[in-house]
Amino acid sequence: MESSVDLGFLEPCEEWLLANKFFRSKVGGKPAWLELKNLPAAKDLLCGVCGEPCVFLCQVYAPLEEKESCFHRMVYLFVCAKASCYEHNQSKNILAFRSQLPRSNDFYGFNPPDESKKSDPIPSPVPLCAVCGCRGSQQCSRCKKVNYCGVIHQRIDWKNGHKTSCGSEERPPSGNSPILFPQFEIVTEPEEIDAEPKLSAAEVERKQMEEYERLVSEGKTGELSELPESELDNYSGQIEDKHFDKFKKRIEADPDQILRYDRKGDPLWLSPVVPESIPACDQCGGSRKFEFQIMPQLLNSLKNENIDWGTLAVYTCEQSCDPADCGYAREFVFKQDVVNTEPQVPPAEIGHE
Repeated sequence: MESSVDLGFLEPCEEWLLANKFFRSKVGGKPAWLELKNLPAAKDLLCGVCGEPCVFLCQVYAPLEEKESCFHRMVYLFVCAKASCYEHNQSKNILAFRSQLPRSNDFYGFNPPDESKKSDPIPSPVPLCAVCGCRGSQQCSRCKKVNYCGVIHQRIDWKNGHKTSCGSEERPPSGNSPILFPQFEIVTEPEEIDAEPKLSAAEVERKQMEEYERLVSEGKTGELSELPESELDNYSGQIEDKHFDKFKKRIEADPDQILRYDRKGDPLWLSPVVPESIPACDQCGGSRKFEFQIMPQLLNSLKNENIDWGTLAVYTCEQSCDPADCGYAREFVFKQDVVNTEPQVPPAEIGHE
């Protein structure tokens, strides 16, 4: 039977079909910005740990039929590419932004574009960084023909070919940036699960409490409290293993899934370490709800050993409020990691090979 979850898988796709006007979900390359005028400022895309620019990871096209201003809607993720910035169960180096537009807008046609013939993307009215594709407010001081988000990416581009091409009309291919992840389309399909009922998180917690109460009634909790710390850690590890086993069992039918989309549903956790609370929307002050999660299987395709996670759970404004005075609203990401792993790397079957 089908669940409420849509699964996302990677597929190769011609680069021109991943342009902004085709409204596709994708991984890697440069972001295909939706709202083209009020892009996030360069300072808004800096890693919260090292302060350097984050790199575009993926975007998920997620329109909402019930709201006119969300006819087109995209959620973007950016990550830091430095291994030293990945702290256990911390997401200060991962950023999420939401953008949305009504069907009638200043950038795209009212009707779907023709996908049968090759065409160029809708150009942004603001300059973009030649390296990362984000807002590029700085220019090469020598040729004044190339823009950058800051000095770090300007230095990267200088070493990557601009030193020899500066002042000429030649530019390296758009996908030649050394910091970008490989580019793929994300295609989705409904998840099918066994008819056998699965226990919800609340039911698992209830059963654990019943077990604890049974131990209390039998006078055995004193024995537990007297166990040495090493054995208590082992007891805790059994709980963690149960979460991880449930995680693996749920994905075993579709081991290549890199996305689980279930707006206002629940993430598929791989450990008991979950966020204590979800911060309110920065724009309207309303609550945020889970929308989708990025799975560890994606790590296999990124060709970058510096980055790592167990799963990335993305929470967005429940009302999907219209961003005020900008085209992009900041959203919340929780990075959950595999517990008791040194170094923190998911097992081969769901993470790095």
